Amino acid sequence: MGYARFSLVRAQSPRQKYFLQSSGFLRYNDVMPLVKVTCSFCNKKYYRPSGRFNEAKKFGWKQYCSKQCQTLAKNKQVTMSCGNPSCNNTFKRQRREIPKSGVCFCSKSCSAIVNNSKSVKRQKKIRICPNCSKEFTGRRKYCSPECYPKRTVISKETIIAEIKEFFKENNRIPFKREYHAYKMARFYFSTWNKAIKAAGFEPNPVKFAKKYTAKDGHVCDSLSEKIVDDWLSSRKISHRINVPYLGTKFTADFKVKDCFIEFFGLHGELKQYDFLMKEKLKLIKKYNLSLIAIYPKDIFREKRLSQILGSLE
Repeated sequence: MGYARFSLVRAQSPRQKYFLQSSGFLRYNDVMPLVKVTCSFCNKKYYRPSGRFNEAKKFGWKQYCSKQCQTLAKNKQVTMSCGNPSCNNTFKRQRREIPKSGVCFCSKSCSAIVNNSKSVKRQKKIRICPNCSKEFTGRRKYCSPECYPKRTVISKETIIAEIKEFFKENNRIPFKREYHAYKMARFYFSTWNKAIKAAGFEPNPVKFAKKYTAKDGHVCDSLSEKIVDDWLSSRKISHRINVPYLGTKFTADFKVKDCFIEFFGLHGELKQYDFLMKEKLKLIKKYNLSLIAIYPKDIFREKRLSQILGSLE
C-alpha cells in the first residue's frame, strides 16, 4: 500500500490546474480531500487522501504515518533480559523462539554457566601409580612418563620360538588376539600370517571355512568351537553338539544336561547372523531356557573361558 505524496505546487485557477495535471505536476492528492488519520503504531495524527483512507477501511488495513512505523509494527520480536544473573544484557527474540520456561540467554556461554551450575559436578577419580604408589588424577595408568616401565625388545627369533612352543602345548597355532607381542610380530613380519609362515605353519583359515575334529571325535564348525569342545571333554563333562531348540529349525552348538551353550563367533560382523542370533535369544527367553553365551573375546583367554563355563563342573 503506497503512501500519499503531497505536491508542493498548488493550482490557483482551473486553467492552471488543468495544465499542471496534464503535465504530471499535479497528483491525485491535490484534487482529493484529505482526512485526518491516527497512526496504528505511534498514534500520531496525520493527513491522508480520502481515497486511500476509504480503501484501507474497506479491506481492514492498518494505516501508518511512515514506512518506519510500518516496519516496527511488523516486527514481533520481544525484548528480553539474559537468564544469567551475572549478565545484564538485553536482546530480542521472536515469540516462537521463547521456551515455555520463559528463560532465554544472550549467548551460549551464559547458557553453559547457568546449566553447569545446576548439574552435579563429577568427582575426580583418584588413581594410584603402580610404580611409585603416588596418588594422581587423570586417565593415565602411571603418574608421569618416568614411571612407565621400559619396553622389552623381542627379537624375530623369540617370536618364532614362542609360536612353536604354543603349538607344542596346545596343538594349534595362536590367534593374533591372544599373542602378547602381536604388534612386534607385525613390525618384523608386516602381517600375522607371515609370522605364522616364518614359524613353519599354515595360517588359520577364514572363520567357519574349515571343519575341525575335537579330541573326543566331535566335528566342529570352527577352531573356536573345537577349543570349547576340548575344554568340556578335558574336564570329563558330558555334552552333545548341534542340539535343536525344542524341535525348531534353530540348533545350539553344545548342550550340557539342560543348559545350552552358544558360540556367537560372527556377532557384529554379518547382519543376517545378528538377525538369527536375536531370534534364538527370543526363543530362549520365551521358553525360559538356560543359556551360556560365548563370544570371540572369551576364547582367547583360558581363564575367561573357565569363568564362564565353571558352573558346569
